[in-house]
Amino acid sequence: MFRFLFIFVFLVSITCATPNSNTKVISGADLLISENLDIIKGKNLGIVTNHTAVLASGIHLVDSLVNIPQVKVTALFGPEHGIRGDAPDGLKVSDGKDSKTGIPVYSLYGKINKPTPEMLKDVDVLIFDIQDIGARFYTFISTMYYTIQAAAENNIPVIILDRPNPIGGIKVGGPNRIDSFKSFVGIAPIPIMHGMTVGELATMFNEEGYLENNVKANLKVIKVKNWDREQLFNQTGLKWINPSPNMINLEAAAIYPGLCLLEGTNISEGRGTYKPFLTFGAPYIDSEKLIKNLESYKIPGIKFVPAKYTPVEIPNMASKPKYAELECNGVELIIDVKADFDPVKFGVIVIYEIHKLFPDKFEFRKKSIDRLYGSTTFSEYITNNNTPDEIFSTWQNDLSNFIKIRNKYLLY
Repeated sequence: MFRFLFIFVFLVSITCATPNSNTKVISGADLLISENLDIIKGKNLGIVTNHTAVLASGIHLVDSLVNIPQVKVTALFGPEHGIRGDAPDGLKVSDGKDSKTGIPVYSLYGKINKPTPEMLKDVDVLIFDIQDIGARFYTFISTMYYTIQAAAENNIPVIILDRPNPIGGIKVGGPNRIDSFKSFVGIAPIPIMHGMTVGELATMFNEEGYLENNVKANLKVIKVKNWDREQLFNQTGLKWINPSPNMINLEAAAIYPGLCLLEGTNISEGRGTYKPFLTFGAPYIDSEKLIKNLESYKIPGIKFVPAKYTPVEIPNMASKPKYAELECNGVELIIDVKADFDPVKFGVIVIYEIHKLFPDKFEFRKKSIDRLYGSTTFSEYITNNNTPDEIFSTWQNDLSNFIKIRNKYLLY
């Protein structure tokens, strides 16, 4: 009898301790509607958002709010790719009116990155709701940074509607950005893979003095429910919506913190194909040689397949891709997102091996790689033939310090 009782207690404890992958995550946007409407009733709202701000019902947050009595949406603010998410990467977005609601839309990806006092003149509360990816250079967190900055400067409360980090909230990796390389792809002194949600990042930005002139906003985060830090997006029960035109699935997101570094080189990162970041190459690459070298690292969860492809213009997805209309030789990646690999380290390995095999053909785009990496050191390490392990060791101290700061702001 005692034996059966022990087994029963053990099984119950395991069930309670293990995240329930069948329990659907509830977004901050849904919880704003279902549990927190009182904080926005009677207010004029400015909403910083895009096409990813969809409720469990399938209705966009803005389309839902405009039909709620005592709530008025007076302005919308769009990040890179625009409010409806159909502008190609890097293309400046113009002001206008939202096609569905007629509400004025102000672009925060063009000449202006921060809402101006004129844009905010009829706004009582700012709301931010955009799905992030989990990498420092993904520009949505820069838009959030400037949203909080504007809220602080104009004495407007700001509400962050949190969403899960699609690649999980455990992995942290890569170098910290140094202060002299602050940019729109490196807005804060954090590592490339931060392992945080936008709500956690927002609180860190606000509390750690990262905002310009040490201002501080009246900030509220509406947390998600039922999300565990170990969960990837495919375990949340939420529908995948491409956050940007080239972020086509979770596999692309999982490798993006590393392979985005290819944008600072003359290696194609797969833009101009329907498998961006899951395909990379260049006309000068010998696929078989490169794959042989990459396989020697025995990286878990990544398989390499030789690839030939020709980048082309793809409407609303790829404009002027590298090597447009030229055949590239390269590698297609087959990724197990559950595997324990470090995408930033993998990106370093890819660049190291291509430089080693094809030193006369490989080139850095110096300004671009420095902005993405967060300092000038990476290109110097590669051209000096420092090994990947030597490069990894250079960021460990800063990474440890960041983790200590990060721990103060984890909400889940």
